[in-house]
Amino acid sequence: VQLQASGGGLVQAGGSLRLSCAASGPGSDTWYIGWFRQAPGKEREGVSCINYEGVTTYADDVKGRFTISRDNIENTIYLEMISLKPEDTGVYYCAAANPWTIVKSLESYEYEYWGQGTQVTVSS
Repeated sequence: VQLQASGGGLVQAGGSLRLSCAASGPGSDTWYIGWFRQAPGKEREGVSCINYEGVTTYADDVKGRFTISRDNIENTIYLEMISLKPEDTGVYYCAAANPWTIVKSLESYEYEYWGQGTQVTVSS
């Protein structure tokens, strides 16, 4: 599975961004896709994930502000982010997890394949 993340940028607090993750490779349309972020000096944390049926999970601090979706025709996963806060700043990664073995969908160790990351910076 190959993943290509894009869409990051610089935005003011309260603004919005949409991240994209293009997935390719055999079976990639059936894998869990998760978004993770890593702020400077902090550990990588799970933000949201979606399975092939469209069932979603969100971290508590992004609920109501972030929306994950999946275009199964284009095999692209989106993360729509609104009401951005400075603490949302970080490098955002998309990753793929095996749907047959995943247990904790926002834990990075569950994910086998990772994209290159895209920087999101929210200024105050």
